[in-house]
Amino acid sequence: MKTDDEIVEELRKASQGWLYMSESDYPFELVRWDGRTELTSAFLRGVAGESTDCPIQEMDSEDFLGGQYRQLAQLLAANLSDLRVYQVGRINMPVYIVGRSPEGNWLGLSTRVVQT
Repeated sequence: MKTDDEIVEELRKASQGWLYMSESDYPFELVRWDGRTELTSAFLRGVAGESTDCPIQEMDSEDFLGGQYRQLAQLLAANLSDLRVYQVGRINMPVYIVGRSPEGNWLGLSTRVVQT
């Protein structure tokens, strides 16, 4: 069983230098949240710095990371359970790709997507 630190390091190396392409390109950043955290709408809006009425869309990780990000998708799926993808807000939106680590914490990646 890998530790959280080992998984985070693998994600860091795998995502280094990659940009998520949308109407603007953004890098991937590491996400590490306490396992007691409930991924509620209020929590996600707070982390994203968005208003209490902004939309949140849950997406399929394969749909979001398919194609050229397949290596990242496979790494996430191999190391994390209950994998989730949340897109928060409108137009310039943070996206959180997270799952449960064997230690019980939320780990993953975040990026931004621009859709006008």
